[in-house]
Amino acid sequence: MSVLKIHPEKCTGCLRCELACSYMQTGEYQPAKSVIRVSPFEGHTSYAPYTCTQCAEGWCMTACPVGAITISAVGAKDVLDDRCVGCKLCTIACPYGTMFYDPATRKAFKCNLCGGAPACAEACPTAAITYEDVTTGDWLGDFARERTERVLTGVR
Repeated sequence: MSVLKIHPEKCTGCLRCELACSYMQTGEYQPAKSVIRVSPFEGHTSYAPYTCTQCAEGWCMTACPVGAITISAVGAKDVLDDRCVGCKLCTIACPYGTMFYDPATRKAFKCNLCGGAPACAEACPTAAITYEDVTTGDWLGDFARERTERVLTGVR
């Protein structure tokens, strides 16, 4: 499995990751619609990018009452726009603040790893964001897939 790894000590605060992400998410350069954010620290003397870690716990996914968040082939927790009802429970459940709500579409959105080629990692000139293969334990994956299938088919 590949994951985004953040190396804050390498971040210069250039915000290229936010621009690249927003373009991939919306087709336009709108950093407010980016799902990766860069936080300044110590009076803007250091920076740290942050985004969804695609955590094994999947609080966003388990909180969704309609099964609108599934696990993609690349391991991202994806929001299915046609299923999302805009209840915002996933944004409340995420302890990292990396689930977002778009009032224009009335849908939740989050990092989907750009389908396996994260634009933020590609755009980062200092390798503060990398996309690396790692071995992880996903104790929730089987449960989430089964639950999603039950919700989508209406079988309880």
